[in-house]
Amino acid sequence: MNSEFTIAVHSLVFLAYLPDHMASSQVIANNVATNPARIRKIMSCLRKNELIQTKEGIGGGYILKKDPNEITLGQIYRSVSCGTIKPNWCSGDPEVNCVIASNISIVMDDVFEDADQYFSMYLDQISIASILNKIKQFQ
Repeated sequence: MNSEFTIAVHSLVFLAYLPDHMASSQVIANNVATNPARIRKIMSCLRKNELIQTKEGIGGGYILKKDPNEITLGQIYRSVSCGTIKPNWCSGDPEVNCVIASNISIVMDDVFEDADQYFSMYLDQISIASILNKIKQFQ
């Protein structure tokens, strides 16, 4: 899992919380406690996947494209983090004359792909609105 997912969820929940549902990358970055350039990179992925839209110019920024009840964490995960469950390195060596060493990475790739699909389906059950509602319980 990478931090882009958490940043994306945080950003969209923040937009859903705002009365006009719009904020600049600087405002979002201040709330998330990260760099505005990182926000812009993540928001670009979300825009490509039609979860947000942008308004240019003075008073512009990012705005949700859909109702927060319709945006799921699964959509966000697939936009910014899909495939990140699998580690960058796997043990084994296909050149080694051992049935385990030469095949473990193939089998583990399948395990991680299945886990990624199940995780994505689980996240499809959780909306931005439900995350915002849980956060509001702390008020």
